Amino acid sequence: MTTVRSEEWEIRRRRDADLSACVAALATVHAADRYPAEWPADPARWLTPDDMLDGWVAMEGPDVLGHVALTRTDHVLAADAGLPPEELASVARLFATASARRRGVARALLDTVTTAAAAEGRRLVLEVEDGGRAAIALYERTGWRRAGSRPGDWTTADGRTALLHTYVAPAAGIG
Repeated sequence: MTTVRSEEWEIRRRRDADLSACVAALATVHAADRYPAEWPADPARWLTPDDMLDGWVAMEGPDVLGHVALTRTDHVLAADAGLPPEELASVARLFATASARRRGVARALLDTVTTAAAAEGRRLVLEVEDGGRAAIALYERTGWRRAGSRPGDWTTADGRTALLHTYVAPAAGIG
């Protein structure tokens, strides 16, 4: 996959050397947005889940503006999507820092992971917590369809049980 560039930033495959900058960027997102809801004991490991297939970063010089991972899809998300897991891939660990917002970074990261999944003949699925209004607006604006909702197994910062929504990418993304 080629690198995606704007005049100010670029998206490229994540490298091991990027992890400490990714963790620093994630810390700013956690402080501002409580994502992830609970700060992980090992944030670099959290950004590299066992089922990860690939990952990308949005960079502005040495600074990480955003991150996304492509992972295998578990049976719960596949069931919500109504498709077999082997036909799917999942968007995970998608975030954009406050300085990246309104600059198209999250959309470009989502487009990058969508293109990668389509190249493998897979449709994308993801889950998002109900409080992630900006993320939900992005997914819906770009044609993703809500396929289901279910309670999470954790509590949000405001003390309510998390409500997770499963979204499926538009079929047109498969080429």
